[in-house]
Amino acid sequence: MSELVTGEAVALELRPARLPSRALAVLLDLVAAMALYVAVTIALVVSTASLDEAAQTALSIATFVLVLVGGPIAVETLSHGRSLGKMACGLRVVRDDGGPIRFRHALVRGLIGVIEILMTFGIVACIASFVSARGRRLGDVFAGTLVVRERIPVTRTGFVPPPPPWLTGRFSGLDLSAVPDGLWLAVRQYLTRMQQLDPQVGWSMAERLASDLAERTGVPVPQDVPPAAYLAAVVQERQAREARRAFGNDAAQATASASASASAPSAARAINGSAGTGRTPTAGNAQTAGSAPAAAARPVGASEVVSEPSGGERRPAESSGASAGERPGTGFVPPT
Repeated sequence: MSELVTGEAVALELRPARLPSRALAVLLDLVAAMALYVAVTIALVVSTASLDEAAQTALSIATFVLVLVGGPIAVETLSHGRSLGKMACGLRVVRDDGGPIRFRHALVRGLIGVIEILMTFGIVACIASFVSARGRRLGDVFAGTLVVRERIPVTRTGFVPPPPPWLTGRFSGLDLSAVPDGLWLAVRQYLTRMQQLDPQVGWSMAERLASDLAERTGVPVPQDVPPAAYLAAVVQERQAREARRAFGNDAAQATASASASASAPSAARAINGSAGTGRTPTAGNAQTAGSAPAAAARPVGASEVVSEPSGGERRPAESSGASAGERPGTGFVPPT
């Protein structure tokens, strides 16, 4: 990965093309150029058979320059750095600052390419690419260009389990400005890979990450929140803030609602199983974890009469005073 800095002081991470892919692209370009050169030469020989030898020699030189030198320059200029071979290999020629090349860049590359590719059979270009840290040949050095990869393999990102609903919005007052990007990356990697860790190892790692995160935010981790659940809730809060800053409050509320609805028991059990200590939760802890303010305000054993949509029959609603442990749990069980 090569980091280029633009004129606006923006760092761009680009993947420079290496020698094998560049050699294949040049080979394809040479095959296409030679085929075009042979076809044009045959057509000129047939059409200029009546001319003298000097005129035919001048036409042959002009054809060589126009097809094998001017052709690649024109193609790279019009396509902004993508010749036939580069398009086939997923490469592009860009400037040192990441911008598209212009005619002068393609001209310098083409003229020096005649010497280091055509006249030396690519030996000079291969040596220069081996020596350069970013795989640039002499034409790229003098023109101020770089050949980068456009098609980058897409890596599958791991699923980040959402926090339980009773933690949604609980950490909305945290100051996350002091948390570095490296710590966010470590937390995300832990949440995506904690199912592959040993429970004891995952628990200790979650405690360490939660401690580092709490130190950066200045607020200690609540005692009734497991470390893995705390990390998932803070990550969701950060995503909601980024969505609110980029798209407004409606998008942030939609993101929070989607994350809350996605907290299925299977995903929550994954977090609890990876970060748990293996102890059986007590009924009091389960009730503390699963209770919600709205449910706690309703009396135990109270029932409501709900009208059926289709007829006049009325049925009692389910009692809201059931134990929190009997409700569909989120899987996050606070430690005793």
